[in-house]
Amino acid sequence: MSALTRRSLIAGGLPLLGARGALLHASKAGGHAGMQSHAGHDGGHANFRGGVAVDHAGNGFDPHEIVRDFDWGKTSRLPNGRVLREWELHALDHEIEIMPGVSFAAWTYNGRIPGPTLRAREGDRLRITFANGSDHPHTIHFHGVHPAEQDGVPGLGAGEIPPGGSTVYEFDALPAGLHLYHCHVRPLAEHIAKGLYGAFIIDPADAREEADELVMVMNGFDTNFDRANEVYAANTIGFAYMDRPITVRLGDLVRVYLVNVLEYDLINSFHLHGNLFDYFPTGTGKTPSEHTDTVMLCQGQRGILEWRFAYPGKYMFHAHQSEFTELGWQGFFEVA
Repeated sequence: MSALTRRSLIAGGLPLLGARGALLHASKAGGHAGMQSHAGHDGGHANFRGGVAVDHAGNGFDPHEIVRDFDWGKTSRLPNGRVLREWELHALDHEIEIMPGVSFAAWTYNGRIPGPTLRAREGDRLRITFANGSDHPHTIHFHGVHPAEQDGVPGLGAGEIPPGGSTVYEFDALPAGLHLYHCHVRPLAEHIAKGLYGAFIIDPADAREEADELVMVMNGFDTNFDRANEVYAANTIGFAYMDRPITVRLGDLVRVYLVNVLEYDLINSFHLHGNLFDYFPTGTGKTPSEHTDTVMLCQGQRGILEWRFAYPGKYMFHAHQSEFTELGWQGFFEVA
């Protein structure tokens, strides 16, 4: 069986992997050699051949649910009246299907990629109990402001948490903005690339305007261990939002919390069709840095995007690296 590489995928050369072997297709004339037409929706756009879909139930998570899933934790009051917000995160080895018929030996937080989108309010006290159910040592490193012993890196505080071990990370929710968390054990690239990451949102004390809020964690997967990705996505599953677009209401404010955790590629991007958005880098301020339709992010960069659709219909969004788009990182908004 030939190796599964990003180039063979683009060329339509993905080998069959069992009865449900998946091939990319493009029905547009003049597409890559070997790509074949598909009688399903959205002719002319890349997708999985034959309309075959990933088994979301088998994976234990669904990108159509993750996109609007915000985990506020369990709350109580401290003696001084402050809100204490608590979560439990478990590192788990979990095989997932990232393309139809293509399995990936992932490392996960709570059995999903990305991990839960943790959400708090500025000034809350946060307590995260971490249990390592994996066969490998792991940590959780949070972006934001916290004491050194809570940084989730080897050699400080609890350091690496061995298989079967646990620890508690506790700190204040600061600053307001969009952050992320991930494992910080070496080899760092492998621990991130295999799925140990998630978004972390701290709402400002003076709340943002009400909006239809979405979270998109841009990621990719190296299926043959050559330190080059064969699959790209927002929220793990390539093409997830093509045949099942993200639905939004005409005229409503749309807010996207966009995080890039892509490993093995220096830059990722988000491009919106038929509109422009206000962009707030890291979400730490209320004044946008630009009004645009495309942003580029290196790994660990993130930002908040806001816009309103003026017209009904279907509007594509995707990476503006064509290779990423053809290998899964694209979708549609359905405006009604």
